[in-house]
Amino acid sequence: MRIDLDTYREILDTLTRNKSRTFLTGFGIFWGVFMLVSLMGGGQGVKELLASNFEGFATNSAIIFAQPTTKPYHGFRKGRTWNMVYKDVDRLRQQVPELDVVSPMLSQWGAIVVFGDKKSTGNVKGLKPDYVQVDAPKMYYGRFLNDMDMAQRRKVCVLGKKVYKTLFPGGGDPCGQMVRLDSMYFRVVGVDYSSGNMNINGRAEESVIIPITLMQQAYNKGDRVELICVTGRKGVVMSRVAQRMREVIARAHDVDSTDEKAVTVFNTEILFKLMDSLFDGVNFLIWLVGIGTLLAGAIGVSNIMMVTVKERTTEIGIRRAIGATPANILSQIISESIVLTLVAGLSGILFSVLVLQMLEMANTTDGILAAHFQIGAGTALGALALLSLLGILAGMAPAARAMSIKPVDAMRDE
Repeated sequence: MRIDLDTYREILDTLTRNKSRTFLTGFGIFWGVFMLVSLMGGGQGVKELLASNFEGFATNSAIIFAQPTTKPYHGFRKGRTWNMVYKDVDRLRQQVPELDVVSPMLSQWGAIVVFGDKKSTGNVKGLKPDYVQVDAPKMYYGRFLNDMDMAQRRKVCVLGKKVYKTLFPGGGDPCGQMVRLDSMYFRVVGVDYSSGNMNINGRAEESVIIPITLMQQAYNKGDRVELICVTGRKGVVMSRVAQRMREVIARAHDVDSTDEKAVTVFNTEILFKLMDSLFDGVNFLIWLVGIGTLLAGAIGVSNIMMVTVKERTTEIGIRRAIGATPANILSQIISESIVLTLVAGLSGILFSVLVLQMLEMANTTDGILAAHFQIGAGTALGALALLSLLGILAGMAPAARAMSIKPVDAMRDE
């Protein structure tokens, strides 16, 4: 659609002739676009923030732990306290072949970690190297535990982010340094910067990780196991094998296999499905609110253009009388509608991008961005295309009315 300079001047004159009405209509478009883009960017950012709480955690996993029984069984009263043992790991591997990783865990709360004159309090976790397949660490320095550490019972440890920053406030690679953990010395082999909030016996950033075989001796844990973390093989749904895992553990410890509280199997699959369903609903709400507001703004544009056409009946009639074609009239009315829509819409996009940028800056720690709130280029282009379409649709009814004006009727109206 080709528009000359005179037409642009006419458009500007029309839009400035009724400033208050034009401002209110433009503000409706501006607010609709701002709401849509801000909600889309904000929703994506919030989703990333929540997802970071489960960062690195396997989606097809489960956590097994023991609690006091709630049912009598084999002569034992309910309320009996019991513990899993290290041999339960082998039982699960042998009797539940659908499992891929079976990794036990031990914990010691309130441990004192000392390096030089610096001291930190954290919890000690005894783990196996295969635990990385359950909850992947984010190694900032060094490495995680390996099989040689387990076999040789090496006194090595991996520091969590918070413990590392307390003991080494000046930063730098601590690998090779000796730290005192309670009454024993351990060599630092890595620093884990995981920031997820899946608190499996404590936050990762407040933990010191050592080989589980060494922890059994150092803290006199014996053969006891506090947690067993498992993952399923590809295509295995954990909820389908949960009862079988419970039966294997319960049978070995004289616990009723139907006592779901005594042998608790926390299935993370349910948690991840719940989060996905939540954000599907949030995304639907975002689009519903944003598009609804945009449509309301487009109706406002159509109304103002309809009033403008009515006020310019005589002018349009005269233009028709001196040779203006219906296409000329159509071009001008739709152009006015598109200009008003695009100017207001682009202002809304720019303002929302500014607000989203401020949100990103507020969620940046140590130079690391916690979540992306900004919209992508494709989203911005899509918003522009939608605005152009709304501008054309908003101008169709006023343009049809303008084209229907006859010169004789316009003169009589005058």
